[in-house]
Amino acid sequence: MKKQKTKKLIIPKQVITSDKAGSILRNTAVEIDNDIIKSVRKFKESEAESFEGEVLVCENLTLIPGFIQTHIHLCQTLFRGLADELDLLDWLQKRIFPYENALNKSSLAVSVKLGLNELMRGGTTTILDMGTLRHQEIIFEELINSGIRAFGGKCLIDKNDLLEPFCSTTEDELKHSSELAKSFHNTENGRIKYAFAPRFVLTCSEGLLKETRRMMNDFPGSLFHSHASENTRELTEVRKRFKQENIEYFNSIEVIDDHSVLAHCIHVNEKEFDILKERQVKVAHCPSSNLKLGSGIADVPKFLKKGISVSLGSDGAACNNKLNAFTEMRLAALIQKPVYGPSILDAETIFRMATIEGAKALHIDNETGSIEEGKKADLALIDLDNPYKVYSNDEEHIYSNIVYSSSREDVIHVMIDGKWFVKDGVSLVYDEYEIYNNGLEELTKLLRRI
Repeated sequence: MKKQKTKKLIIPKQVITSDKAGSILRNTAVEIDNDIIKSVRKFKESEAESFEGEVLVCENLTLIPGFIQTHIHLCQTLFRGLADELDLLDWLQKRIFPYENALNKSSLAVSVKLGLNELMRGGTTTILDMGTLRHQEIIFEELINSGIRAFGGKCLIDKNDLLEPFCSTTEDELKHSSELAKSFHNTENGRIKYAFAPRFVLTCSEGLLKETRRMMNDFPGSLFHSHASENTRELTEVRKRFKQENIEYFNSIEVIDDHSVLAHCIHVNEKEFDILKERQVKVAHCPSSNLKLGSGIADVPKFLKKGISVSLGSDGAACNNKLNAFTEMRLAALIQKPVYGPSILDAETIFRMATIEGAKALHIDNETGSIEEGKKADLALIDLDNPYKVYSNDEEHIYSNIVYSSSREDVIHVMIDGKWFVKDGVSLVYDEYEIYNNGLEELTKLLRRI
């Protein structure tokens, strides 16, 4: 990527801040110095001529915070379209675990590149990624090289009735996780952080879960990231083994707290709602994945009513099959309306779930998730004024246009840490034809190994 000017002045049509007040600003300039938003101020025409740095005047584009996705599987991007029409446990046993077991360093690297390119092209600037069993260092290397802001961690599996070879020992899992956390947590000026990632309760011993949680104390700012209460067949097995529900079990062994992000949380009983609230556990809602796997619909309105944090994630390309924040926003809003009525989960609430609420879930809302002075310059410029979308320009309709009508094709520019990573809809990080062709080649080799 070419060297960029450290000072930038962006003059958009409007700024959707996602600040506490939900401010929408017009006639506004956003000044950036290195990686920080230096000011958000009224624009004066004389500024553009005298500003010493890059000036981007985009009168038809809307400036928004970059999207934050709190549950992603980059290792699965290569499996898109290969695991359709299956429920969760069959999906894992017949497709995903065999595919992940067949990943080598080169196939994993291109899977991650493909996923990151798709995410950043669609305006996502921060992710929480669950890695895979082997070669996690490859994922971290690609996260670093891409420039994205990310939490990541080795997927932990020390027992596996679904696919025995896709497993390791408790000792090795803990040892490797500790080594990876020492190598990568809080690196790249804090842009990369570690998330300890037990796969889910049926693939992890109690000892592994407890020691993982204890290990987090050695890495302040790290997260506990797992799946929970996703599928009814899964929960039947959990009850059989532990005589309680999934989240109840996590709570009974004291592994969840305010630095825990649990993906899905669809089948949750009243006691578990209280546990999530009391422990301040964060829920990563993945509506596309939940619908496609037939898992169910998480009761997001009830979570929010109880004060439980909810943010959004695309999950993986093998169960979605897109990594698109716009799709997740739209679905998150729509699937609740037949149950609760059309006024539930308004567009602004959903947009905040995709931005500042994601930052809060990751405990980085002091540095990203909104457009405010002193925060990191993680931004996207989107086109809401194209010829096939005529809409009211009133403030009250802007969120609707973003959540219900927009798509990743409307993302024109993307900035992370004050640097452009997408400009005029083109990646400045990846040669897209190269990673596409490499992906086809690696996928062919991987399928031969299974």
